[in-house]
Amino acid sequence: MSFTLNKSIIKEVCGETSYKRGEAYYKSNKVIINHYDENKEICEATVKGNEDFHVTVEKAKKGDVVAKCSCPSLASFQTYCQHVAAVLIQINYNQQTGGMSSTSNRNDQLTSGMFQLFADKPLRPKSKQHRFDTREILDIEFICTPVATRSGGALLGIQLKLAKVYFINHIREFLSKVEKRESFHCSNEFTYTPDVHSFKQETDAIIQQLIKMYHNEKMYEDTLEVHAKQDESMIFIPPASWKEMLSSLSKVEYVQLKQNEQLFQGLQVSKGLLPLHFEFTKGNNGGFTLHIDGLNRVQVMDMYNNALYDGKLYHLHIEDCMRLIELQKMMSRSNSNQFYIPESKMEHFVSKVVPGLMKLGTVHIDEVISDRVETPSLKAKLYLDRVKNRLLAGLEFHYGNVMINPLEEDGQPSVFNRDEKKEKEILDIMSESAFAKTEGGYFMHNEEAEYNFLYHVVPTLKGLVDIYATTAIKLRISKGDAVPLITVRRKERIDWLSFRFDIKGIPEAEIKGVLAALEEKRKYYRLANGSFLSLESKEFNEINQFIKESGIRKEFLHGEEVNVPLIRSVKWMNGLHEGNVLSLDDSVQELVENIQNPKKLKFAVPNTLNAEMRKYQVYGFEWMKTLAHYRFGGILADDMGLGKTLQSIAFIDSVLPEIREKKLPILVVSPSSLVYNWFSELKKFAPHIRAVIADGIQAERRKILKDITEFDVVITSYPLLRRDIRLYARPFHTLFLDEAQAFKNPTTQTARAVKIIQAEYRFGLTGTPVENSLEELWSIFHVVFPELLPGRKEFGDLRREDIAKRVKPFVLRRLKGDVLNELPEKIEHLQSSELLPDQKSLYAAYLAKLREETLKHLDKDTLRKNKIRILAGLTRLRQICCHPALFVDDYKGSSAKFEQLLEILEECRSTGKRILIFSQFTKMLSIIGRELNRQAIPYFYLDGSTPAQERVELCDRFNEGEGDLFLISLKAGGTGLNLTGADTVILYDLWWNPAVEQQAADRAYRMGQKNTVQVIKLVAHGTIEEKMHELQESKKNLIAEVIEPGEEKLSSITEEEIRDILMI
Repeated sequence: MSFTLNKSIIKEVCGETSYKRGEAYYKSNKVIINHYDENKEICEATVKGNEDFHVTVEKAKKGDVVAKCSCPSLASFQTYCQHVAAVLIQINYNQQTGGMSSTSNRNDQLTSGMFQLFADKPLRPKSKQHRFDTREILDIEFICTPVATRSGGALLGIQLKLAKVYFINHIREFLSKVEKRESFHCSNEFTYTPDVHSFKQETDAIIQQLIKMYHNEKMYEDTLEVHAKQDESMIFIPPASWKEMLSSLSKVEYVQLKQNEQLFQGLQVSKGLLPLHFEFTKGNNGGFTLHIDGLNRVQVMDMYNNALYDGKLYHLHIEDCMRLIELQKMMSRSNSNQFYIPESKMEHFVSKVVPGLMKLGTVHIDEVISDRVETPSLKAKLYLDRVKNRLLAGLEFHYGNVMINPLEEDGQPSVFNRDEKKEKEILDIMSESAFAKTEGGYFMHNEEAEYNFLYHVVPTLKGLVDIYATTAIKLRISKGDAVPLITVRRKERIDWLSFRFDIKGIPEAEIKGVLAALEEKRKYYRLANGSFLSLESKEFNEINQFIKESGIRKEFLHGEEVNVPLIRSVKWMNGLHEGNVLSLDDSVQELVENIQNPKKLKFAVPNTLNAEMRKYQVYGFEWMKTLAHYRFGGILADDMGLGKTLQSIAFIDSVLPEIREKKLPILVVSPSSLVYNWFSELKKFAPHIRAVIADGIQAERRKILKDITEFDVVITSYPLLRRDIRLYARPFHTLFLDEAQAFKNPTTQTARAVKIIQAEYRFGLTGTPVENSLEELWSIFHVVFPELLPGRKEFGDLRREDIAKRVKPFVLRRLKGDVLNELPEKIEHLQSSELLPDQKSLYAAYLAKLREETLKHLDKDTLRKNKIRILAGLTRLRQICCHPALFVDDYKGSSAKFEQLLEILEECRSTGKRILIFSQFTKMLSIIGRELNRQAIPYFYLDGSTPAQERVELCDRFNEGEGDLFLISLKAGGTGLNLTGADTVILYDLWWNPAVEQQAADRAYRMGQKNTVQVIKLVAHGTIEEKMHELQESKKNLIAEVIEPGEEKLSSITEEEIRDILMI
């Protein structure tokens, strides 16, 4: 280096402190000169330490020293850091001794460079087409070219040929014109015009990505130091866009890759190794030579984690990309494809460098070297002992006859490739195990850490090491036969059980200590013999859960036998009887089997019942009788139309003598629309049962309820029950809660009212026990069987599979397809329609306004505060889809769905179909009704204002064949109606919850239906209704997760769903 260095100059540019620290690096031989160029007056070096730092020193125009260092502290110094000082001291020394001669041993530098290159942490340098579009489709040819960067890697640039002929010389101008839909002059023969020309969907996707890259290009100008930076015909792919762009380019037809002036068709991605060859041969002077073939044909695209070889892309880790770049630089400086390795360094070379080379290509080692390079497999041994209350561990690595103590720093003389990955895995596990470490081995003096190592770490190590344990260690591990057990016996009284805790093989005197350890949530208990009893097994977890849920912890801790009412204990038994911790005596086993198989108790259907029950209905009756036998409640959750009412009437008939003897009538509570249906069914199937409806004005209801012992069944509605709850302050025999989802929210007045009712037996009837969340199931059970599930908060912590296990015996659900083989087919399909022009304009205006308002509120707090306003806006959009006249006064136009409905009705009526039309908007039903009146088409009509008794009469008349059309409000007529006289169901508008639509369709598709039922959903194309349908599909069948297998959980509408619906 031509400028002069001395101690004073170095202190001046580095400062006293940095000089002293740098001198310490220099004296410890930590400075390695990697590259020296006398002509360019530049020196590159590495300063070794806990972390290697890379230093560049060069001479400025004025003769000053200019230096860079990769250490993070350099920027905080006003003077240069200690690493720069160390390199300057080394340069000064070399100048004085002549050691900077350009004839320095190149092979030593290459060997040193290879060690550095394959160190553990190599440093990275800073560095749709429309369906009716009549425009001419233009093909674009994409030409991808790697362009070298100053760091030694390459970026991929893209150039375009329009119509595969006209080369785009100004790509950014072209992209700008395409984005602005302006013409672009390609040549005298051709001009791109957006009104005349278009692109294929796949091609357009790439164009849009290039436009985005063009907009973001300024962000990359400082970092993408490319030689061909000013080429106006090319745009470079940013690393962040590479994955997406590669995927897009693989989908188009015309792509070329240009490498070293050679064109390759398409982008080919190879999953194999690069076709590089590394060959080690024996040298003439006792050393070894490494020959590298193919390196000059590789272009490394480090920013994309890829390399190019003969037009093929190879994915590499970033570390390997950087190694390839540096390897190319090293070989370029040596002007050779091979270099010499001294024999003394070959062992280290094989262990450190060869594994890295094998990731880059094929490595071949000459047989002469193979004889010296031993490749025995690793056999690790771990020795365990206990001395003076300390756990001691010794670790050895064996390679054939060579034993290595990994904790000693001295190496071994033999040359072989060690299994560093496995060694590191073992050492990492030991390091994480709370051991103290010395060169001689490991030791531990902590009981809890010792337990953790023996019970958790040792099983992990067994697959990696051979373990040799002394008797002292084996005594610390308790035998696997110490299994906890809860013995359950049936008391003489039918409704009590007794529980007793025991552990096989453990003295009774120590069981209290084990229970105390469980109480303290400890992981183990140390027995009197010194061994650890693990409390983390599946069995102990079940025991702990049992004690926690049972509330009998205190009694168990004293080793006492605990007596518990059967109705309280069943929830524990049901969750545990499938495991190994319960020992049931014969009477308890019989009880469990009876609950699982209701037929065992042989309950007979009353011969006074005026109905021929199907097999599944008989089973449902037996299930209700079995639960009542043990004073349990339950939910009959059969699919709609399978006869839940009939099964309930059979139960009522079976307990009629008991009702009359005890003078405790049965109370039936249902929605208002079903009250008269219950009365009618009772008269039909059991006319001998004395039933009464508690309705009318308050005075009439009070008179009926004053003395109800003369009746067997009292029927009322949820609204009337809430008003008259004080009149029901008396015991009932059985409580039937029809459409039990009516109190799915436990905080409502309805839920509180039904909870107050006193009854010996309780049953909920519902086809949809879960609609929106599992809390609804809890709410129903909280009324019909409150002892089954824990409190509301604790229930929320239960896993779904645990809930399913617990409720399984107490929920009976059958689907139509499972039990009614003779039920005809149900065909469901959507019919879409395009909004009419005026309708579309109105929709677009309201959508834009709603989007703007919604964007203001889409953070957590404001979304919650403005959710009602947003949902109201969504309702407006749905009304426009149905018919703008629903809220736009004096709207003179029509509606696409309305016109489509009239066409469907004309077709259905011409083929003799009988039709139910559901809409949630009664005004929409009025619009439909006016048109039917205009065409003199008769129809029935039912909405929320239709009296309950009149509903039954209307349904009966329709089922008997009168009329072919029935207009029904979705909310008012979605449940409780039997309309099997219909064979076609039209859902004019969608509802958020698919279960509501399912209930509506099942008015026709139910027991008694003889014809195929067609369900038609009308949807306005390209609108919120399509998004609603997608939301329905993603949220349906939550019930199946707990009652039977199914889909994901339905939750309230979220911010993400609002964004998806409004496409923002």
